[in-house]
Amino acid sequence: MSTAPDTFSAAWRRGYLAQLGVAAGVRPPDELAIMPLSDALSALGQDGETDLGRQDVPAVAIVGTIARTGDFDRGFRPLNRALRHRWETLARTDAELPPVRLVRLGDLYFVEDGHHRVSIARARGAVTVTAQVRKICTIAFGMGCLTVAHLRSKAAERKFLERVPLEEQVRVGLWLDDPKDWFRMADSAEAWGFRRGLSGRDEDARAEFAAAWWDEEVMPVVNELRDKGVCTPPWDIQTYLSYGLDHVV
Repeated sequence: MSTAPDTFSAAWRRGYLAQLGVAAGVRPPDELAIMPLSDALSALGQDGETDLGRQDVPAVAIVGTIARTGDFDRGFRPLNRALRHRWETLARTDAELPPVRLVRLGDLYFVEDGHHRVSIARARGAVTVTAQVRKICTIAFGMGCLTVAHLRSKAAERKFLERVPLEEQVRVGLWLDDPKDWFRMADSAEAWGFRRGLSGRDEDARAEFAAAWWDEEVMPVVNELRDKGVCTPPWDIQTYLSYGLDHVV
């Protein structure tokens, strides 16, 4: 007898099979690991907070938790069989349930309250989840593809941005795989600013320096390569690292 796709048993089995894939080396473990909010904030850096109110949030964007790291995976498949009673009770109820409570970092959402409800929604193939959302602004941007494995590089990116405070619209498109490259990039940017007499300025002037470095140093390299028809990496910062930081175009 087959198991209905939206039952606890089916959801737990999907999680179990995914974990077997990790054990067999088919999938990297960090791809399935739910992201702890504290780890994400430590890497990305907190920079203010605002209440976004009630929203319909894409279900696939809910990838983290404030506290329950051992109960669900990144896809909110249950990992703990002790969750069955609560999960099935909520799944059977006809009562209108309150919105879940989520914390947003960039394009990532973390569950503050409502883990079971998110898990049930994901098991049922829901596209969105109704939630009360609190947004925490961050120094480095939290892209939706971010996994636990990327946090080390994002922490280095945050330290780069503390030295080279680029504008928000630029931060959304920053990505480097190797944390060491961010330190090389910061040293290079500050050397560029020093040569132009921009060192030792106050915070506002430092933001001006960062914008000038991006517009006058990084983007000319990227645009020249594009004009030449060179197949460049997907992120502008990667293009500059590969063709501008250590090479002459």
